[in-house]
Amino acid sequence: MHPRSFYVFPDVYTTCSVISRKKAGFIGERQVCLQNSEIFEAVYQIGINYKGQRWELKGCNNDIGNIFQPLVNQWGYHPRDITLLTDEGNNPLPTRSNILYEMHRLVSHARAGDSMFVHFSGHGSQVRDADGDEVDGYDEVIFPVDYQESGVIVDDEIHDILVKPLPAGCRLTALFDSCHSGTVLDLPYIYQANGRLRSHTMNSQALAKYPKAHVVLFAGCSDLQGSGGIIRGGEFLGAMSAFYYLLILAENSTQTYLQVLASVKDILRRTQKQTPQLSSSYPIVRQLHAA
Repeated sequence: MHPRSFYVFPDVYTTCSVISRKKAGFIGERQVCLQNSEIFEAVYQIGINYKGQRWELKGCNNDIGNIFQPLVNQWGYHPRDITLLTDEGNNPLPTRSNILYEMHRLVSHARAGDSMFVHFSGHGSQVRDADGDEVDGYDEVIFPVDYQESGVIVDDEIHDILVKPLPAGCRLTALFDSCHSGTVLDLPYIYQANGRLRSHTMNSQALAKYPKAHVVLFAGCSDLQGSGGIIRGGEFLGAMSAFYYLLILAENSTQTYLQVLASVKDILRRTQKQTPQLSSSYPIVRQLHAA
């Protein structure tokens, strides 16, 4: 059986966002996740509940709205600068072809100094690795709304379309809140919630993908875990999406990447069996804060 024709379908939410800034080849630990001086030239959000399908979800389109509202109301983005693909409402459907087309379009005009934000909320899983770049032998995948007809989208393809073409000096911020989402962008540096680098994940094939741009990914869980949902105010939400919203967007937080990772881990472990993960295109330098 072809490795990409079989996959386990866990109950997953996916949300992706990435920000980065280069300094002497590193991303400084003092870099905050979102700040008033950081302007995204483009925002791309994908939410899929798979309505009417066997593995229907309830909170993914809510995740999109919760991220969308503070971007517009608090951070000043015009709705026309935000591309939405959802399977509810009047937005274009998140089909495989539409998702890949918008990824291509997002990066096609990227220049040094540009910043972009990508957010995906939907199903995710794993398939057997076809090219030897995964230490655990599995590629991570996301599910478009028409996955039964068109197939899944593999992390190798996401990396080649969304990350690899970005020029040096360009910044991409991503948030994935789905099962097995830890390395869905195939970035070379992967951090545990305690801030330690998991260097053993960087094999020669992974390092060959070292991107020129500055990319950071917040993932709702590791590659081996599922990513759950919560109910807040009677509304279904992806757990990682909800707390990213609270910590970064709604509260105008100035926490660093690793501080956000630790904060989300502390919140999630009270109710969820998942460990959030951070990966990046450059090593993150830990810096002491001034007293």
